Amino acid sequence: MIGVLGTGLLLAQQKEKKVKDAQEYELFVAVTKETDQNKKIGLLNTWKEKYPDSDYKEERLAAILETYRQLNNPQKMWETGKEILQGDPKNVNALYWLALLTESLPVTPETLSTGQKAAEGLLASEKPEAVKPEDWEKMKKETAVIAYKTLGFIATQQKDFKKAEEHYRKVLESSPNFAQVSYALGMAIYQQKDPDRQSEVLFHFARAASLTGVGAFADAQRKPVDSFFVKAYNTFHGSSEGLEEVRKLAVASPFPPPGFKILSKAEVDLEKQQKLAEANPALALWEQIREAILAPDGQTYFNEKVKGAELPGGVNNITKFKGKVVSQSPERAPKEIILAVGLKGEPDCKLIMPAPLPYPAELGTEVEFSGIPSALSTDPYQLTFDIAERKDLVGWPAPPKRAPAAKKPAKKK
Repeated sequence: MIGVLGTGLLLAQQKEKKVKDAQEYELFVAVTKETDQNKKIGLLNTWKEKYPDSDYKEERLAAILETYRQLNNPQKMWETGKEILQGDPKNVNALYWLALLTESLPVTPETLSTGQKAAEGLLASEKPEAVKPEDWEKMKKETAVIAYKTLGFIATQQKDFKKAEEHYRKVLESSPNFAQVSYALGMAIYQQKDPDRQSEVLFHFARAASLTGVGAFADAQRKPVDSFFVKAYNTFHGSSEGLEEVRKLAVASPFPPPGFKILSKAEVDLEKQQKLAEANPALALWEQIREAILAPDGQTYFNEKVKGAELPGGVNNITKFKGKVVSQSPERAPKEIILAVGLKGEPDCKLIMPAPLPYPAELGTEVEFSGIPSALSTDPYQLTFDIAERKDLVGWPAPPKRAPAAKKPAKKK
């Protein structure tokens, strides 16, 4: 940032200014020679107390601000910056530090108000006489980044998330590798509660979590951000599929490309259902029924829509469900048959036959059936069907053919 005038150059650069007396000169010399920052700030404050109207009070305040910076004392820097602006409202150095420090101090109406004025003052600032034009161009870019970042923070504290988004976008347009701002932008969009923009939110979280080098989070900060992104992505999308591709895309650009979209879990499920419905309509219908039954109001759905109905009953021109035999009882003449019908391959269906079958089937035998649902278990999930007639079960194997009886040898006469 803007370098504070070295106290050793004050007299040389400001020939028209004079010390009041020998004691002020001694204080001035002591300040310029002192290398211990704690002692230096003591000398500067003594100088300020004894000579409040010194010709060098502006330079002295600049030195006090810099010394407090060296001592890592943001509160005193804040107070000194405000004091500088009382005499010089356009002082770029003071405006810079007041804007920059806004996020590190306790949030109060006063800090937000002062920070906003400082940030706006930075954006409107003009080149100081002592600064070269080429240096000012670099400094102006840096001060604009800090100003917009501060304004974004203030708008966030005031819950004006649209304005916060505008400010954070301007930061990234100028300084794209700024992980903290990418994260803040993601949060600003998220807080607008627009379900159609969740892909953008995840994009900015991915960028914040994945940037490396200058502008990236330190590991201690990056790891929780990364964990948050992964959890948010998996929750929204329903799995980690495509997550690494989103990371790569986010690292390549500060903003998502046109048409960028991450499918929500509901959209992924719908897409899968549509593909399944085309490839296997009966299985798709079974899964739709299962999903509805396992929903929060699933018992009501079962009682009103499923129990006692003939299923599949010609829904979507489907006349029978299909499943594989998991178990049967009794083993020799089964009356109850457990099938795996759904995508998970779990025993999710029980058939109760009108009469025992005269022979068993091998496990894994694929059969087709239609019937009337009569009972439900949700943990684990299993739907019980009463089979009205033997013909409603198709594919049950026929009894093995018996080998012809061996002919007895003819008796000798």
